[in-house]
Amino acid sequence: MQVLSIVHRTEYAYREPVRFGEHRLLFRPRDSHDMRLVDSRLKILPASSVRWMHDVFSNSVAVARFDDPAERLLFESVIVVEHYAARTPVFDIAEHAQYLPFAYALDDLQDLGRTTVRHHPDDGAIEAWARSFFTGDRTETLGLLSRMTQSVRADFAYRPREAEGVQAPSETLARRRGTCRDFALLMMEAVRSLGLAARFVTGYVFDPAVEAAGGVVNPIRGKQPIQGAGATHAWVQVYLPGAGWVEYDPTNGIIGGENLIRVGVARDPSQAIPLQGSYFGPPEAFVKMDVCVDVLRGNVLERSAA
Repeated sequence: MQVLSIVHRTEYAYREPVRFGEHRLLFRPRDSHDMRLVDSRLKILPASSVRWMHDVFSNSVAVARFDDPAERLLFESVIVVEHYAARTPVFDIAEHAQYLPFAYALDDLQDLGRTTVRHHPDDGAIEAWARSFFTGDRTETLGLLSRMTQSVRADFAYRPREAEGVQAPSETLARRRGTCRDFALLMMEAVRSLGLAARFVTGYVFDPAVEAAGGVVNPIRGKQPIQGAGATHAWVQVYLPGAGWVEYDPTNGIIGGENLIRVGVARDPSQAIPLQGSYFGPPEAFVKMDVCVDVLRGNVLERSAA
């Protein structure tokens, strides 16, 4: 077990006071057997009224409403979690699911619903790419998912992008580059093309190398740095009978939950945006947006109170 603190700060600047519409924040993780929420703090400027709700996926969402106009809008979330993910996870999947193809039990299939259905049809390129990881008539399920995860890490270039939204999976495959959200969507659509259920995960990733270097990327010799540290991160969960929802991070080649801090899950990336809202004013009033995410070992709220 390790204690991790996530400090997520987003600030908007405007040339003149503007009014703000409702903002929805997906920052707070849910307690589970592999992660326990220890403490949290949410600071919002200007003053707002905040209510909490569970969305259709039972994610914890904060809804902020504002009365006063301002030239600056600040959201600062501090979360402390106990993280229990195994360094070398063992996935005890059901015997009938150990090789592809396999069929979900009817009860599971009814609940998995549209997580098994592709949302972004293409000319067949995504399914062809997914099937390129088969090794014969009896392809191990875990082996294929591992090869697909590692292939994205090795063969695709990670390129942060400020533009909103996610690339079409076919575009990510053709260009062989994208963001963590692009890679997660590509893998989701690929495994769905094989009949597997997959869902999108938003959260954070802890990079011990960055922490050890005081916030500067300083990878261990011979290892690639973890991508996505310093921002929100995204990856995939695949449902495997007997093991349940299993984490796959194609951006970093991570299998299992080690160093991944899960905040929200959704059927599609558009349903798991960490922060979304609007303002009322001329378009030219907007100046910039700054986002900073630090994932640190230990409880920073205890340190600040000491």
